[in-house]
Amino acid sequence: MDSLKISDSEWEIMKVIWQNPNCTAGEVIDALKDKKEWQPKTVKTLIRRLVDKKALGYEQYKREYKYYPLVEEGDCVKEESKSFLQRVYRGSLKNMLLNFIEDESLTKEDIEELTRILEERK
Repeated sequence: MDSLKISDSEWEIMKVIWQNPNCTAGEVIDALKDKKEWQPKTVKTLIRRLVDKKALGYEQYKREYKYYPLVEEGDCVKEESKSFLQRVYRGSLKNMLLNFIEDESLTKEDIEELTRILEERK
């Protein structure tokens, strides 16, 4: 995947379309109306940007456009994770993990799961 840069607002649009492929702009607007106070024009602008970035494709049915993802959600999450890791931790996974482990309150189950995963990686 060619390092696709998706803004936070565009992520909101993509989440809706990943969950409801082949939906219309109106359906995206309806799905987001309780979460975001965006005008319909804002949603349509974000959709257009995602089409321009080749993150979304569309098919026209009469006067209606149905949008579908051209990128997999998992691929975008991986790319965003790599970007975050590089920006915030200079690419050091170890430093990021240490920061989260030291700052977050982990349950006994969390610690056991992390230990199991690390043991499997050895």
